[in-house]
Amino acid sequence: MTTSRGPATGNNSCDHALRLRSLWLSWLLAMLFHVDLGLMPLFHGLSPEIHSHVDSGRLPMLYNAMLVYFLVPLIAILLIAYAASDPDHVQAWRPWRRLHFWLSIVYTVTNILHLIADIVVPDARADQILLMGALVVIGLLINAEAWRWWKEGQALHTIARPAASNTPSNSTELR
Repeated sequence: MTTSRGPATGNNSCDHALRLRSLWLSWLLAMLFHVDLGLMPLFHGLSPEIHSHVDSGRLPMLYNAMLVYFLVPLIAILLIAYAASDPDHVQAWRPWRRLHFWLSIVYTVTNILHLIADIVVPDARADQILLMGALVVIGLLINAEAWRWWKEGQALHTIARPAASNTPSNSTELR
């Protein structure tokens, strides 16, 4: 029998799924604070307006893209919770573990690009750059845990289905 914490033998006591849920929640909070910091000038009578190079007709597409960008981690958190609470169907969740790892890579790459853009912008605020740096670090932690969780799922599958050997008792040639 396996659990979300690894094989029942107790060899693996790390709950990668719990760590992933916590890291994604931390990432979402940091991302929301990043947006909140961008709007802080409003509370001091200043404009938070940034000169946009996006045509106003394309803004709905941009808003929808940002909606999806926020919703995907929320969905990931839910799917991780379901996968971790279903130890009898580890095999069924293996594709999700793999997809989640690659999804986390995409998010980290986009955060690195955003951090670089914030550094390059001449009037960028230091607090925003620091917060984007924190988002990149959290993203790298998500990548590491997602990798471990994916590999743990592969190991659990191997434990659940040991490979057949070529010993005489298993060989059909000798029967």
